[in-house]
Amino acid sequence: MPNVSYLAAVRKSYDTVASAYFERVKSPAELDPLSRGLLDVFAETVRTAGLGPVADLGCGPGRVTAHLAERNVPAFGMDLSPAMIELARDAHPGLSFGVGSMTSLPIADDALGGVLAYYSTHHTPPELLPVVFGECHRTLVPGGHVMLAGHVGVGQHLRPTQAYGGLPVSYESYLLPPDRLAELLKQAGLVLTARLVEEPGEGAERTFATFLARKPERP
Repeated sequence: MPNVSYLAAVRKSYDTVASAYFERVKSPAELDPLSRGLLDVFAETVRTAGLGPVADLGCGPGRVTAHLAERNVPAFGMDLSPAMIELARDAHPGLSFGVGSMTSLPIADDALGGVLAYYSTHHTPPELLPVVFGECHRTLVPGGHVMLAGHVGVGQHLRPTQAYGGLPVSYESYLLPPDRLAELLKQAGLVLTARLVEEPGEGAERTFATFLARKPERP
C-alpha cells in the first residue's frame, strides 16, 4: 500500500474551509462558457454511451455532481472531506454522496460508465497519481469515459497556509505539465481522446487543462 499520509492534511484542510468554500466557489452555471461547454460535452458523451453511472471524485459540496444529474446523467459524488459531503447532502438531497479516497475507491471493478475528477487531483503527490488513475481504469467499464480538469504548471510544488477567506490549511498542491498528466493517463491504460490547455485570463495567474480519455473496449 503506498504512503497516503498526505490525505489527513487534505481532509482536515477541507473540513476547515468547507463552509467558506461553499460560499466562494462558483457553481457550474457561473463558469465561463468554455468550462461549462466542456462539462456538457462530457455529460453528453457519458449519457449517450449509457454504460453506467458517473463518479464525481473530489465532489466537494456537490454542485458539479448536480450539474451532471440535471443533464440526465446518473451521477454520484465522493469526497475525502466529511464536512464537504455533509454540505453536498444538505444541498442536493436527491443525489448520493459518500466519503472516500481516490487512492482506494470503494467501487467494484468495471462498475462505472464515467469518472469525473474536476479540480480534485492537484493535491495528490505526483508519485501517487498512477494509483489514482489506476483506480479510474479499474472501476470503469470497458468503453467508459474519464474527464480530468485542473491546474497545470511546470512542476510547481505549492505549500499554502491559508485559503478561502484566510482559513488555515495544511494541504499541498502540485502543478504538473499537461504532457506529463497525459502520459500518466496513458500509462494507466486509458486512451486519451482530447486535451485543451487554457491560458490564464485577465487577473488570473494559473493555467488550466482538461483531458478526455476512455478505457479501451475488450478485444
